[in-house]
Amino acid sequence: MATYLATALKRLVLTQPAGLASAVRLLPAAASLHTAGGPLAKNWNGHNAGPQRWLQYNKVIYPPQQPDEPARPAYVCHQKTNIKYSPKKMWYVASFVRGMTVDEAVRQLSFVDKKGASYVKEAILEAVELAVKRHNVEYRTNLWVAESFCGKGRVFKGMRRHARGRTGEVEYKHCHYFVRLEEGTPPAHYYPAAPKTGEQQLAEWEEAMRKRKVTGSL
Repeated sequence: MATYLATALKRLVLTQPAGLASAVRLLPAAASLHTAGGPLAKNWNGHNAGPQRWLQYNKVIYPPQQPDEPARPAYVCHQKTNIKYSPKKMWYVASFVRGMTVDEAVRQLSFVDKKGASYVKEAILEAVELAVKRHNVEYRTNLWVAESFCGKGRVFKGMRRHARGRTGEVEYKHCHYFVRLEEGTPPAHYYPAAPKTGEQQLAEWEEAMRKRKVTGSL
């Protein structure tokens, strides 16, 4: 529609005086009226630039460590914003790669038949390049997924036509994906163990009671 209006105005310029031609030149380009990359996008989206706090963790400067302290593993935080994908669907893919090495995560995501898997795989590969080039990580394969989660993005609402002249509301949801890679070997069990049952707790208590010893006795 915008292209049609711009074309019609240009045709009028050929037959109208210069006043109308100067007014047409003040109009923005037709291609930028309804696209996110035009000059008007900054005015429309300037109040919401997306999440920024997650990337600030890459700028943290730690004090020097003592010789007897364990080495602090390097890490890198990365994100992909405004993904045209539901956050509820992205949660399954984000939680799937937690605790995996980057090689294993990329290998597994290559066989996941979900739209969100391609975005997660791309984010992990970008984080690996960021870790090697900017954070002095020596071996790109010595990284594992320490954190992987998603958040809710923008929601655009539209109208859907139904029978008998009725209408319904449709939501076009977006999400943000966040990942943190850490240097080293992943833990054997990323998630904590299940809580102990009452019988197990009772057995541990009885064992502790049997091992009691009176202070000062033989």
